[in-house]
Amino acid sequence: MTPFAIAGVQMYVQALQPNVEGMIQRLDVLMARFPWTQMVLFSELSPFGPLDKFAQPLENDTIKRFCEAARKHRVWLIPGSMFIRHEDGRILNTSFVIDPDGNVIRQYAKMFPFRPYEAGISAGTEFCVFDVPEVGRFGLSICYDMWFPETTRQLTSQGVEVLLHPVLTGTTDRDAELAIARATAAQFQCYVVDVNGLGSGGIGKSCFVDPTSMVLHQSGGQEDMFPIEVDFDMVRRQRETGMKGLGQVLKSFRDRDVDFDVYDRASGRDEFLKTLGPLEIPHQGTRAGLHVDPVSEADVPLELDGPALGVAGGPLLHHGVKGQ
Repeated sequence: MTPFAIAGVQMYVQALQPNVEGMIQRLDVLMARFPWTQMVLFSELSPFGPLDKFAQPLENDTIKRFCEAARKHRVWLIPGSMFIRHEDGRILNTSFVIDPDGNVIRQYAKMFPFRPYEAGISAGTEFCVFDVPEVGRFGLSICYDMWFPETTRQLTSQGVEVLLHPVLTGTTDRDAELAIARATAAQFQCYVVDVNGLGSGGIGKSCFVDPTSMVLHQSGGQEDMFPIEVDFDMVRRQRETGMKGLGQVLKSFRDRDVDFDVYDRASGRDEFLKTLGPLEIPHQGTRAGLHVDPVSEADVPLELDGPALGVAGGPLLHHGVKGQ
């Protein structure tokens, strides 16, 4: 067995003032209660909240404080993410991986900002993979990234065994995200550590999923810190023999007989996608995607021998339906 203890911290996040001090205090409490923890993951945008007006420069004192905290407790630390404003004016949602010596060894910018709602946030283009010596390989993605399985495919094809996934979800699609987290663990035969925040940082329901899609822990709607010991030998065994001795999905993908030319933007296989409307926030009363024109009064007959069409109690009159 190759054990390694990873803790998620689900905490209340404020939008209008920094949360850094609270994060460090919770890290102190976590390590006092569970000193066997070896890695700690906070939720997306937990240090400064969800407003990009609080974007930080790439070199900032907050990262230095997190490095000091990691060194103090001798843990791997991923302090959620923060908006980073680059010299060219771009703002990227960025996570930092800090080792137990207090060094930033990797940084990762979210590839899929939650557009159109995260308008103005630029997308990252570099994947994040790192090794914990003599333990295993980790990968990092942020929130909406996991809705695109290509991101996890790229990471696990490079040998990632644990997917670290800070999120900020305070919306009604959280249950869908939990389903995606379980599906991702099974599809890619990896652990998924999915940490959400509270308040301005989300509605909680953080989860920790093993490679069989079993939920090892799921938080509720209150603050929570949950260290779980993962077993890398389980990942390696399952990838060789299949989930429960069944599906060997990574090897099946490796040995596939088909190439997916939809990823070639010149192939024409994505023509349907070009028929979809613009990536924009829906407006009130939108009928986008319904392909139905509104029924005007002129379309409704005033007198009929049978039941009136288009009025209460009568059959519906489909006017203006394209294709009919």
